[in-house]
Amino acid sequence: MATIDKEKIVQSVPQKGFFGQPKGLFTLFFTEFWERFSYYGMRALLLYYMYNEIADGGLGMDDGTAKSIMAIYGSLVYMSGIIGGWIADRLIGAQKTVFYGGVFIMLGHIALALPAGTTGFFISMFLIIIGTGLLKPNVSNIVGDLYSPKDMRRDSGFSIFYMGINMGAFIAPFIVGTLGQSYNYHLGFGIAAIGMFLGLIVFLVTRKKYLGLAGTYVPNPLEHDEKRKVYTRFLIGALIIVVIAAITIRIGWLTMNSFTYVVSILGVLIPAAYFFVMYRSPKTDADERSRLLAYIPLFIAAIMFWAIQEQGSIILAEYADKRTQLSIWGITLKSSWFQSLNPLFIIVLAPVFAGLWVKMGERQPSTSRKFSFGLLFAGLSFLIMIIPATMNGTDTLVSPIWLVLSFLLVVIGELCLSPVGLSATTKLAPAAFSAQTMSLWFLSNASAQAINAQLVKLYKPETEVVYFGVIGGFSIFLAILLFVTAPFIQRFMKGVR
Repeated sequence: MATIDKEKIVQSVPQKGFFGQPKGLFTLFFTEFWERFSYYGMRALLLYYMYNEIADGGLGMDDGTAKSIMAIYGSLVYMSGIIGGWIADRLIGAQKTVFYGGVFIMLGHIALALPAGTTGFFISMFLIIIGTGLLKPNVSNIVGDLYSPKDMRRDSGFSIFYMGINMGAFIAPFIVGTLGQSYNYHLGFGIAAIGMFLGLIVFLVTRKKYLGLAGTYVPNPLEHDEKRKVYTRFLIGALIIVVIAAITIRIGWLTMNSFTYVVSILGVLIPAAYFFVMYRSPKTDADERSRLLAYIPLFIAAIMFWAIQEQGSIILAEYADKRTQLSIWGITLKSSWFQSLNPLFIIVLAPVFAGLWVKMGERQPSTSRKFSFGLLFAGLSFLIMIIPATMNGTDTLVSPIWLVLSFLLVVIGELCLSPVGLSATTKLAPAAFSAQTMSLWFLSNASAQAINAQLVKLYKPETEVVYFGVIGGFSIFLAILLFVTAPFIQRFMKGVR
């Protein structure tokens, strides 16, 4: 199916039945629930698994290396969305791509569940990176297909979808994290694999009845003559990468440290190239080019936001493990449990924000100003971490309340920016690049984590105040700049609010 009328897609989906939203949102809500359960459960353990001693069931890596790998892992997970978006847009459509992605993710968690040491770890990384790249941008793109362009439920629908994501992420650290830290890391990773399996079952059982035509079409299919050229280029490219990797590893050029630098550079260059290709494409009309220009400052703001938010699973995870009192009111906490704070606050606050945007209607802030609020709260979430270090120094354990406050502030910012960013991407995307533009949105997270791979190396107890202060302060500066320039950006959106 090369092309299809968007209104026909909307009509094929039952429009009422899930919190006043299209029924297809049920399918996507619970598919992402279990996918995020598996991913965030695994991630709650991964840093500790890497830097804990082999005798304690870990891999015995250096702390700095482990933190950098966490950032690179996250970056590559989101960077691989390019592949998923391209496959959906040009080969098989979003629905099939989502299914295959789930299979890869499940296999990746199974690899981690096996006691295969570093080998199993890197095999798992590869499988989960590819699988998440196939699934994540496309499941969000299908959500956009459920609504007509002028449907005022769209932003609230994305907020509900976002809540589903975070319900899975909230439960996961308590189950996967507790089993992993109390008994065995591999047992925890095995539970994550079961979670992804349940997500695949939900998707397969309900997609025909609830999703209709959403995600079944191929927006920009390869012509017959193009296929051979593209497949040949892919094969040659893959062989070149394998040969270069083999040679550089053998002569000692390709190390984990040099690899992080390569990914950090790619994290900046790839989205820049993406913008250029879509802007220059003959399939992009004048209004779509204007909207792409408006999207650039939003993309930069998103990078800044995610650079702070994603350090919750790296810097704040290490902070929870090494700088925080884990016994309070007679209760012994697990450091992995703090990873539930972000999704917990989203579950509580997402309905509030969804209702707020609906109630305000046309009076709600523009997309750019919502983004500026997101950056403001992200900056404050880092600035607040200066207080315990200033009061008590960096060689004492601090109250867990500081981490709670930091996660709360960044979540307020996330609800101003992330679901709104998903919605804005579906509205600003050129028609021929719909899934790939959603991949571009996730590249903002990839770019942020690619930059984080270098930033996290600078965090040490003695640099704590400067680290949190500089990054938090810069985020607030960008928030003010974006707020002031919002009317100018709005003009380039050509009627999209």
